[in-house]
Amino acid sequence: MANEIRVIKEKCTGCILCFRECMFGAISIIDEERQISDGRRIKKLARIDLDKCTFCGACVAACKKFAAIELKKEESAVHLDIDPSHYRGIWIYAEQRHGEISPVVYELISEARRLADKLGVKLSAVLMGDKIESKAKDLIYYGADKVYIFDDPVLAEFQDDPYSELLAKLIAEEKPEIVLMGATNIGRSFASRVAAKIRTGLTADCTALDVDVSTRNLLQTRPAFGGNIMATILTPSHRPQMATVRHKVFKPAAPEPSRKGEVVRKNVNHSELVVRTKFLKFVKDASAKVNLADADIIVSGGRGLGKPEGFKLLEELAEALGGAVGSSRAAVDAGWIAYSHQVGQTGRTVSPKIYVACGISGQIQHLVGMNSSDIIIAINKDASSPMMKMASFALEGDIYEIVPALIKAIKER
Repeated sequence: MANEIRVIKEKCTGCILCFRECMFGAISIIDEERQISDGRRIKKLARIDLDKCTFCGACVAACKKFAAIELKKEESAVHLDIDPSHYRGIWIYAEQRHGEISPVVYELISEARRLADKLGVKLSAVLMGDKIESKAKDLIYYGADKVYIFDDPVLAEFQDDPYSELLAKLIAEEKPEIVLMGATNIGRSFASRVAAKIRTGLTADCTALDVDVSTRNLLQTRPAFGGNIMATILTPSHRPQMATVRHKVFKPAAPEPSRKGEVVRKNVNHSELVVRTKFLKFVKDASAKVNLADADIIVSGGRGLGKPEGFKLLEELAEALGGAVGSSRAAVDAGWIAYSHQVGQTGRTVSPKIYVACGISGQIQHLVGMNSSDIIIAINKDASSPMMKMASFALEGDIYEIVPALIKAIKER
């Protein structure tokens, strides 16, 4: 059954309550004189534009007094059961592109393994693609107990429709209590569709995870209000609990080639898949020099640089070290450098071997985005700033004296 909505003429009084409530502009009030069921003659009638209507139900609620709008929604293709006691186990979605597992997957497995051990349950991974079964052993080596595989030519390139349909149905069948995905371009697009199909909550861009063993609730922490506070979100009444997690937030575990696990092969029923898009071709971004999230060395600048020209000096230092250039939000907001370089809650989360912070005071929004760096070197005139206090090595002084000296020393060596 498709979604249906209609105005019951015999009940509509033309009161405009539904018109005021519709945020999509799908309702208009037209002139149509008639007699309604209580005997009154009415000159106005609500009309719904089906091309604009999203079937959200806001108008039905607004018209509760008169019950003049009838809404029938299609039944979900996925059988829903939200009793938390029926769900057990933790899943991660093993995102891959062209046969290569995304690095964030191994970070997810590491953290999910910790949560699974805390809850005393198995950790499973879901892998989709074409000719990718050989990758299942890698997921087991890194910590998965079980791997579900959909291996089919229709899944050769990522498309939201088939991927979300298959995962939603598998979740409904197997009932995991927690499902985690990477907050990548694919994950952000894909996770929301799966959550909508199984009618559960989704917390996006998490920077920390934990579980309450007594309630089995997932504690999903993420920045809120522009990164000014950290909010911990729960999904106590629905299952599974779903979250996407930023790349570089967790450290990947070391693989153990001796680990054993179960591989479950799932069939793709093509007759049940609805694919509304056509894949044309994959175009690789050739403009990026160094991926900030994958860089081993990052040299970042902040408001303390005092001027945009300071980034030319940092670029020279980054080039000498073989690293990438990052920045604080303040430098991006000032227009000194592009947003793609921003590190922090509202930018990239990074975890390099060496992070050099030049003129960055170390507000919490920035620290959360880079505090898992192995070595932090801070250069600042203010020795009392948070970044200087947390740094592995703190150099107090003028950036425009220290950085050129570092560049010279590195080049000489």
